[in-house]
Amino acid sequence: MTVENDKVVLMNYTLTNDAGDVLDTSDGREPLAYIQGYQNIIPGLEKEMAGKKVGEKFKAVVQPEEGYGNFNPALVQVVEKEMFKDVEVLEIGMQFQAQLQHGPVIMTITKIDGDKITVDGNHALADQVLTFDVEVMEIRDATAEELEHRHVHGVGGHHH
Repeated sequence: MTVENDKVVLMNYTLTNDAGDVLDTSDGREPLAYIQGYQNIIPGLEKEMAGKKVGEKFKAVVQPEEGYGNFNPALVQVVEKEMFKDVEVLEIGMQFQAQLQHGPVIMTITKIDGDKITVDGNHALADQVLTFDVEVMEIRDATAEELEHRHVHGVGGHHH
């Protein structure tokens, strides 16, 4: 069986940046489970996974355009502290969801200067070339329910 659309894939992976720093890994955890063809993972990695077989190990290098996007300066804004009147203590690194024209975006507080709060809606990995060391652990047919919900249930997946 090979990785193709509508297949559940379980994979072990280690993600590193250009400097070789480990950003994320499944090491010591359950393999990552996703459904091929449903944008459950970044486009560049999903494209590299197509056609792979169980036991296959490979390295996938993903450019920002097929990863978490290029840095968009328009997603960095300075807002008034009163926008956060319900939050007792504001700290750099805090995240919240904001409704923008094209939908919800996770914003991160990057600077606090008195009543001026700088927020950034770019993904932390925007503009980065990502290297995934991947091992395909398992491939199976997705269930009708998984396809309907567009994500994996059970081991390594989503629990309702």
